[in-house]
Amino acid sequence: MESRVEFRIWLAEDNPGDVRLFREALNNRPFRCKLTVAEDGQKAIALVRSALADETAPRPDLIVLDVNLPRHNGDEVLRHIRSQSTFAEIPVIMLTSSASPVDQVTAGAMGADLYIQKPSDLEGLATIGALIEQLLKDR
Repeated sequence: MESRVEFRIWLAEDNPGDVRLFREALNNRPFRCKLTVAEDGQKAIALVRSALADETAPRPDLIVLDVNLPRHNGDEVLRHIRSQSTFAEIPVIMLTSSASPVDQVTAGAMGADLYIQKPSDLEGLATIGALIEQLLKDR
């Protein structure tokens, strides 16, 4: 992957600290990205609707959703994303502090490509960055 390639990533995350950590995970990868952050589920759905309303608007290369978002949880946002044929091929990662197998199965059944538990250390951050890099390469 050439480092001059820029990917568009949409992140729906209400915790500013987690947004900062996510940015850090991406900063150490050999690609550039434009990160757009929605602070709640309603804003994430608005991003999707805005992109649908303007056919010339750039689509994201990846969408990352916190499961526990205010105003619409991650599952609701995922359901909305997957109901739009324009977004059918865009990979979606569910990022959460929950280790619940039920949440993981539900996310997979709803069309999430990956379910990742939020890391608590630098090694975990590096793992998230590597997973995102691989997902974007495979696209």
